[in-house]
Amino acid sequence: MEHLFLFPCSIRVFVYCVSTFSTMNKIYLISLSLCLFISCQSFNDVSSPPALHTHGELDSLFQQWRSFEEPPLRDGAPDYTQASFEQRLPNFLQLQARLNAFDTTSWSVDERVDWMIVWAEMNGYDFNQRVLKPWERDPAFYKSLWMSRSDVPAHEGPTHHAVTELWQYDFPLRDEQRENFLNDVKIIPTINAQAQENLTGNARDLWVAGIRDIKTQSINLASIKTRPGVADDAELVAAIDDAITSSDDFVSWLEAKATSKTGPSGIGKENYTWYLQNVHLVPLTWEDEVMILKRELARAWSSLKMEEHRNRNLPPLLPVETPETYDALAMQGAESLLRFLEKEKVVTVKDYYRPALMAHLGQFVPEETRNFFYITSHHDPRPLFSHFYHWFEIAQLDLEPHESLIRRSPLLYNIFDSHNEGVATAVEELFMQMGLYADAPRSREIVYILLAQRAARGLGSLYAHANKMTMEEAGSIHSEYTPRGWMKTEKELLIFEQHLYLRQPGYGTSYVTGKHLLDALIADYGRMKELQNEPFVMQEFLDELNEVGSIPLSLGHWQMTGVDAWKTQNSGFATELFLKSP
Repeated sequence: MEHLFLFPCSIRVFVYCVSTFSTMNKIYLISLSLCLFISCQSFNDVSSPPALHTHGELDSLFQQWRSFEEPPLRDGAPDYTQASFEQRLPNFLQLQARLNAFDTTSWSVDERVDWMIVWAEMNGYDFNQRVLKPWERDPAFYKSLWMSRSDVPAHEGPTHHAVTELWQYDFPLRDEQRENFLNDVKIIPTINAQAQENLTGNARDLWVAGIRDIKTQSINLASIKTRPGVADDAELVAAIDDAITSSDDFVSWLEAKATSKTGPSGIGKENYTWYLQNVHLVPLTWEDEVMILKRELARAWSSLKMEEHRNRNLPPLLPVETPETYDALAMQGAESLLRFLEKEKVVTVKDYYRPALMAHLGQFVPEETRNFFYITSHHDPRPLFSHFYHWFEIAQLDLEPHESLIRRSPLLYNIFDSHNEGVATAVEELFMQMGLYADAPRSREIVYILLAQRAARGLGSLYAHANKMTMEEAGSIHSEYTPRGWMKTEKELLIFEQHLYLRQPGYGTSYVTGKHLLDALIADYGRMKELQNEPFVMQEFLDELNEVGSIPLSLGHWQMTGVDAWKTQNSGFATELFLKSP
C-alpha cells in the first residue's frame, strides 16, 4: 500500500479493495473493482494530450479537488461513515489519475511547485483513509468549538469540516451572524451522535486523551451564555444547552468505552516516513528525525551551558511580578523586536506587522499557574515574540492573498507545518545571532531553553509514533529534558502538546526539522549568491521566503534555489550541492 501511487489507476483500485475486504460485501467488492477498472481504463484512453495540460487546468482541477474533499452531509453534519468513504473512492481515484496525467516538464518551477502541493494533499487524503482514520481512532477529531484562531494557517491536527470558530463572531450577534452561529451550534449534537457510530478504533492513548477535549468543549459552550446578548436569546440558549447535553453524553459514552481500549496510538515508523515524504514533503525518515532532534537537544543544552558560563558574572534575569510590570515589559519587548527588524534590515516590516504583534502581547499570569511559555515571557518576551513571526504570516495570508490560487488558502492536513513552525522556531535563534539581545545577554539563554524544549517534546513524539512509548512516557522526555524544570510547573501544556503530536504525525518534530530545512535553504541560497558574485542579504532572503507562501520548506527551497530539495530523501540534508562528490 505504501507505494500505491506508482501503479495504474485500475491496480490501485484493486489493491485498495482487497485491503478493505473485511468491511465490504464480497459481491460489492468484485463489482466495484470491475467498474472502477473499466472507468479508469476508459479515463486513461480519453485523457487530454500533454500540450493541453496547462497550469490553468491545474487550477480547475484543484478547485474540483477541494470541493470533493468536503464530505457530503448526513443529517446536516459532514458524513464520516465508512460507507461514505467507500462510495466516494471512485471519484477520488479519478481526480488523482487526472492529476498524475499532467505533463509538467515545460512548466516553470513555481508552477511545478503548485502541482506538488495538490499531489501532496491528495496523498494526505489517501493516508487518512488507509492509516490515520481520525474519525475512527481519535475522539478529539469531533471537537466542534474553537475559541481562538490558530497561529498557523489552519487548526493543528485533524479537524472535522463543520467546526464553530467562535473568534469569528462579534457579540452581541446580529442578523446573519446570529443565524450562522445558531446553525453552527445545532450541528454539534448531530456530529456527536455520528461520532459514537464511527469511533470503532482501539487507540488507547488517543481515546483517553480525547475525552479531555470534549469535556472542555462543554465548559466553553457554557461560557458562551455569558457573552453579550446571548442570555436574552431563548432560541440560542436552547441550542447551546442541547450542544452541552450532547457533549456531556458523548463524554459519558467515551468514558464507558475507554476501559476496552488497549491498542497502540502511533502509526509506526514505516507509515510515519511515508507520511513525511509524500504528504508533508519533508525529505527525511523517522530515523533521520530522531538523529536531528537528538543533535539539536544536545546542542541546545551545550549552548545554554556556554551562555550561562559567559554570563556568570551578570545578575540573574528575574521574572516580572505584577500585571503592570508585565504589560510594560511586553510593550517594551514588542517595540524592541519591531525596531530591530527594521533597523537591521532583517525583513521588510509591513504596515500590518505592528498590529499583528500587538494583538498577542499576552498578559500577566501568577507564578503558580505559569506554563513553560509564560515562564519564558515573564523573563523576556522577545524570544517568544520572535516565534510570533507566525502572526506576520497570518496577516499576510489575510491581507495579501497569494497570486497562486493553490497557495491562497491554508494547505490541508497541516502540510504547512515545516514552513510555519520551522521558520518561527528558526528565527528565534537567527534574530539572536543577528544581535537582538545585545542589550540583554541573559535572554540568549531563553532561546536555547526554548530550543531544548521543542527538541525534547519532538523526540518524545517520535517514540510515541513508533509505539516504543506511551503518550505519558513520551511526555516524560518532554518534561525531563527541558532545562531548569520549566516543563514541570504546569501539566496541561504537556498533555496538550503530546496529545496533538500523537494526533498529527510530523507536527511535533516540525519545529526543529523545519528549522533544519531552513538552515539547508539558507546554505544553498547563500552559496548560490556567492557563485553569482552577489551578496547574501537577509532582508531579500526573508522577503522572498514570505512571497513563496506557507508551503513545505522543501518546495520553497526548490523555488528559491532551483535545488529540488524534496527529492533529496534519506540524506539528513536538504541540499544536493553539498552532497556531490568531487
